[in-house]
Amino acid sequence: MQSLHILLILLFHAFMFQVLESSLLTENQQYYYNQEKNYEGSSNLVDLKYHMGPVLASSINLYIIWYGEWNPTHQSTIRDFIHSFSSPAPYPSVSDWWSTVSLYTDQTGSNISQTITLSNEFHDFKYSHGKHLTRLSIQSIIKNSVSLSPYRKPLPLNYENGLYLVLTSSDVQVQEFCRAVCGFHYFTFPSVVGVTVPYAWIGYSGTQCPGMCAYPFAWDKYSGVAPPHGSIMGAPNGDAGVDGMISVIAHELAEVSSNPLINAWYAGDDPTAPIEIGDLCVGVYGSGGGGGYLGEVEKDLRGNGYNLNGVKGRKFLVQWVWSHVRRRCFGPNALD
Repeated sequence: MQSLHILLILLFHAFMFQVLESSLLTENQQYYYNQEKNYEGSSNLVDLKYHMGPVLASSINLYIIWYGEWNPTHQSTIRDFIHSFSSPAPYPSVSDWWSTVSLYTDQTGSNISQTITLSNEFHDFKYSHGKHLTRLSIQSIIKNSVSLSPYRKPLPLNYENGLYLVLTSSDVQVQEFCRAVCGFHYFTFPSVVGVTVPYAWIGYSGTQCPGMCAYPFAWDKYSGVAPPHGSIMGAPNGDAGVDGMISVIAHELAEVSSNPLINAWYAGDDPTAPIEIGDLCVGVYGSGGGGGYLGEVEKDLRGNGYNLNGVKGRKFLVQWVWSHVRRRCFGPNALD
């Protein structure tokens, strides 16, 4: 027992040294590496629980709100990604990736829907709420998109199975964007929109902070450290900002579907700061990923990294999500 006690003391000091070493990393390093949140291998440390709330079990009608002036090429890339959720493509595909998300259920045993349909789009090219937005402004933008107007056709206010996706253009600044968040999801307040519907927001980071929100297609030049060898990938669709958005869109769609009212699937004891199924796998794109290493991914003929196939021959690089069945981060390109 004494030798065991000594061994435990040695292990404790080794652990504390690692913690101290980790604490000396700069904030930017912590952002990229997120070692405390990456669990590519099986782990009993992740306490993901179901809190009895609903998931998006009905067929999902997705409504995109394009806020600001958008590059049509970037819009086409994002549309093709959305269409890929419910369309066939060579394995591993976007729909194969979504199959991990669809394994999550509500208290009735109903799974998250495997069907995501791009039902309609709204173009707010006149910046109805300006170019400096708060988090709450996003709900007002949704309200504007569903309000009757003599000048344009509004989106339907679909409170049964609607999901609203607000995408802001390169010249729009959003509260905490590029500092704390690259996107977020929540639900609308009836006092603002009229009903409660789930929504997500993602910003285009190609000009504002590609090193923060378009990694691994760019590296933060102000980080003070060099990127890990081989970690910066070419963008498979030709633009770091939009390819970075694709992964953030996937992240938010997975989380809003599994935790739409912030009372369903998440880890941690604080519902105001839940750790969700995408958060647990930030920076992991393939087998062996974590700690700054993306994992095993494919490369196209130009050397651009990808791990999923989509419609029209598109290729995307999308982070993995936590599988509560396998108890680890998982994607269809996994080697095991």
